[in-house]
Amino acid sequence: MKKKLSALALARHAGQLALGKKGFDVRILKLKAVSSICDYFVIVSGEADVQVRAIADAVYDGLVEVGYKPYHREGQKEGNWVLLDYVDVVVHVFYEPTRRFYALEKLWGDAPVEELADE
Repeated sequence: MKKKLSALALARHAGQLALGKKGFDVRILKLKAVSSICDYFVIVSGEADVQVRAIADAVYDGLVEVGYKPYHREGQKEGNWVLLDYVDVVVHVFYEPTRRFYALEKLWGDAPVEELADE
């Protein structure tokens, strides 16, 4: 049986998987104290719709490997904004211009942020 990850460990693992597909500007918004939507948003950018889909696939596949399937998945076909909902953690993979337009970091500006980089 696989060890259950904490929500923060799951968010960090998702972020590292995204970095492995050359996702950039990877941030974890710690929403636990400011919202009841979920505990963490993982926000990632890609340079093209193909890359956005590849990042989302890598996160999905990598988390399945450690025992996590998303409750909900959307946007995969379009590739502008793919959302993977793991209940406590929601992963947002954006095409960079779409990320700037929706500005989730500004919307949730009072949430603490952790930036991830390649290990």
